[in-house]
Amino acid sequence: MNPYKDKIAFVTGAASGIGYALTEALLSKGAKVMMADVDGPGLEDAIAKLGGASDNLSSTLCDVRDLEAVKAAADLTVETFGGVNIVMNNAGVGLAGRSGKTPIEDWRWIVDINLMGVVHGVEVFTPLISKASGGFILNTASMAGHMTTEYMPPYHATKFAVVGYTESIAQELAKKNITVTTLCPTWVKSNIAHSGDNRPSASILDAATSSALTMTQDLVSNGMEASCLADLTLAMMAEGRLHVFNDPEARPMIDIRAKSLAEDYDAALAWLETHS
Repeated sequence: MNPYKDKIAFVTGAASGIGYALTEALLSKGAKVMMADVDGPGLEDAIAKLGGASDNLSSTLCDVRDLEAVKAAADLTVETFGGVNIVMNNAGVGLAGRSGKTPIEDWRWIVDINLMGVVHGVEVFTPLISKASGGFILNTASMAGHMTTEYMPPYHATKFAVVGYTESIAQELAKKNITVTTLCPTWVKSNIAHSGDNRPSASILDAATSSALTMTQDLVSNGMEASCLADLTLAMMAEGRLHVFNDPEARPMIDIRAKSLAEDYDAALAWLETHS
């Protein structure tokens, strides 16, 4: 069974990387896709690579930080294709930094894109998907929404937020026949490792943070092909999965975190038991 055939999808961050691969995968399944991105030239190149605009493919400039821009893109999608069944809130950026040394304007920048961009997509498109009698919402988070490393607190904060947000709305929207999934990959070939170059501040990263960022860029450049991740994602969404993971080497991190949480919980309960 192919739940994507003849369905209408809206994909953000679609000009490259995971967003482009999701678009390509949806088209191969017979869906119609509105590609959205803040990168105009990149979007034009992406459309050309896919054979040009057609009855099944169109594009629009959209800055997901801007609620009105997302609303306008939704209106255009409905006008172009007649409705919406799927929204993929995929646009995102990375940001390295250290506590006490990350400019607040950089914090606002990453929160506005990685978290509020997802919120805008959900708030604008949920009524449209409900009107179409159900469909799918995909929110791109990261394995960084389940585990942490040094020198990436802004990124981890936004991705943990997307995971929690998605898990919450999934419970509610299941009643409306909307499957909600959060994409949580590790290293995938994309431009994410260089997106921090567009941060508002002109701050210079210190040696430790720069080293961590360089390592991340190397891992991303040698990561999973985005096309493979896209195929995996559509398969897991079709199964109604809440999370999509891609990296067997990161699997133990889930158990390590669960064990740490349980130990801390039990320690607090033990203290309460002896001090009540």
